[in-house]
Amino acid sequence: MSQSLAKQCNDLKEGIGTADNNECSTLFKEYSSCLQGALKERGIDRLLEDAREDNKENDAAFLGRKK
Repeated sequence: MSQSLAKQCNDLKEGIGTADNNECSTLFKEYSSCLQGALKERGIDRLLEDAREDNKENDAAFLGRKK
């Protein structure tokens, strides 16, 4: 399995790949939380928010969502 964006999240990511359905949900939540922290630490979270905001109309058109 490929490595996570954040080194500190690698073990959690690997665990998801080998977990059964009962464990997977919990591990995914932990991995997601770890990854969100790493994105915030690097300022990437703000870039993602800006990109999502800038492309709301495109998302609505292509994903069938209301604006």
